[in-house]
Amino acid sequence: MVGGEGGLQVRGQLGRNLTFGLLEVLGRSIVVGEYRGRAFPTEAELVKLHGVSRSVTREAVKMLGAKGLLGARPKQGTFVQPDEQWNLFDTDVLRWLLERKSSIVLLRRFNELRIGVEPQAAWLAAQRATADQRAAIAAGLVRMHDAEMGDDDTLDADIAFHVAILRASNNPFFVQFREVVSTALRTSIRFTNRISGRSASIADHAAVADAIQAGDAAAARAAMAKLIDDVLQLIERDADQRE
Repeated sequence: MVGGEGGLQVRGQLGRNLTFGLLEVLGRSIVVGEYRGRAFPTEAELVKLHGVSRSVTREAVKMLGAKGLLGARPKQGTFVQPDEQWNLFDTDVLRWLLERKSSIVLLRRFNELRIGVEPQAAWLAAQRATADQRAAIAAGLVRMHDAEMGDDDTLDADIAFHVAILRASNNPFFVQFREVVSTALRTSIRFTNRISGRSASIADHAAVADAIQAGDAAAARAAMAKLIDDVLQLIERDADQRE
């Protein structure tokens, strides 16, 4: 029996897939700083603490290493990597980071990244989008209207709109960015909606969509930049109020 009674109780909290359950528990613990200033547990300690097998433990630790969270050296064992080594484009790492108390700083940095990418994606979409891709952008906007009426999920609709534009850029690097955008937008949208007291401006999103549909690349880029800049201003305003 692995880990004894206490270990089995913890094991039950990991879910049906023990490897991913352990990955979730350890990854979140690392990112929120539980191991700052102290050694990361050995394999034997993790097995005993979480009531899982060595193979499950090794696989979870290997996956955390691939995310840049853990490293290993001979005679030193496994250790937590410095923050700058973490893969911020890994959606799990980003999600855990957004759960930290300092997530307001990360939200600001994320939207600074967005304003460097999404306006250009809108500019490209206005020139390159296929008929199907334009229809997907329009469908995203319709979903946002439906969400306002309570007939769709606000977050899912907003994210679908932005992802449709990234896809319509037909730039594979921007398209790869969609998972990062989807993950971080879930936190960003909740945050900005709470501050503003309303959901995202459909009119501002419609301005982006209309410019893309009209093939007006400059207008599409400007409209998307304004949309994200408004988010940044909300974040800055909240940060100022906290100080």
